Amino acid sequence: MTIEEIKIRQLTNQSLITTADKLTVVRDLCGIQSQFMVNAMHSLRIRCNDFDEATVADGLVKNWTLRGTVHVFAEDDLPLFIRCHNGSDYLSDNFSGRTFWNQRDCWALTPERQRELSRVIVTAIGQQLLTRDELKEVCRAHGMTEAEEGSMFDPWGGGIRELCERGFMNYVVQEPKAYCPSPRFTPLPDDVAKLEIARRYFTNIAPATIHDAMYFLGAKQSEVKSWLSQLPVNSTECGGKTYYYIENGKRYDHGIPDCLFLAGFDQLMLGYQKKESLYLSEEHLRGIFNLAGIVMPAILLRGTVIGKWKKKNRKLTISLFTSVTFEDMTVIEDKAVSLWGDTIEIIKEN
Repeated sequence: MTIEEIKIRQLTNQSLITTADKLTVVRDLCGIQSQFMVNAMHSLRIRCNDFDEATVADGLVKNWTLRGTVHVFAEDDLPLFIRCHNGSDYLSDNFSGRTFWNQRDCWALTPERQRELSRVIVTAIGQQLLTRDELKEVCRAHGMTEAEEGSMFDPWGGGIRELCERGFMNYVVQEPKAYCPSPRFTPLPDDVAKLEIARRYFTNIAPATIHDAMYFLGAKQSEVKSWLSQLPVNSTECGGKTYYYIENGKRYDHGIPDCLFLAGFDQLMLGYQKKESLYLSEEHLRGIFNLAGIVMPAILLRGTVIGKWKKKNRKLTISLFTSVTFEDMTVIEDKAVSLWGDTIEIIKEN
């Protein structure tokens, strides 16, 4: 395959050339990364043929999954992503074991106190959906100290994350952050789940190299090679690299789109090793992947990232990494209008 053929396959598989229904998209892409819901919603909007803001949350949940990050994914996939240490921690409120969290110097919760506050939280969200701040108030009413709050509601997860990862609750698919009880499910064994996630990756995000898969799946090289040996993969050579993929019956007879406004933390940027990206040149890497860990919304012009964008209310700011022709700028502006209407004010920054 040529680089263009690989791009066409990747863009098609990621529903960026031919759209698909919402549940197919989230299943194929192993969820949508969603630290910021506005990014997740835009990512779905540009890929789904049934996107509706009023019903977009139906059938979806939000929780910690790949690479230790928060994703929106199909509720039916809870057993796949929330595996609870091979099921041993499923719905367990025994926190006496060693964890990443309770080994930290700043951890202020004893196992008994964590159990007590966890039961308070699970009971409270069982009665109604509660935001993060509302849950804090509930816990404060049960004597939670400032130090305990710093552990239970740690910005990187803490006790709340443990409850999510043990199958007690999920984030609500909305802004602001809120929590709801999780439906009951039976977690899949790790080896079964990881192989299925790898199958989805090489079917719906690939063609991809081993390094790409390691990056997206947060896996070791030996793990990826083991999965490849168990999956019906094909391979192709391009640019001195081996790309692996599973045939999925899709047709790849469309060209690369003239312009795409990708979401922040878009799967097209996260799906492949960023330093080896076919879409993003090394000189512009920090324009999209900044040092604070944010993945900016990218503008893709004929398969190459040429800038980034941000939108606030009716103002769209476009920051270009390189000069473009008048005709290309017209293509970009036309795409913006098709997404947000002709009342959008487009501001160009160099």
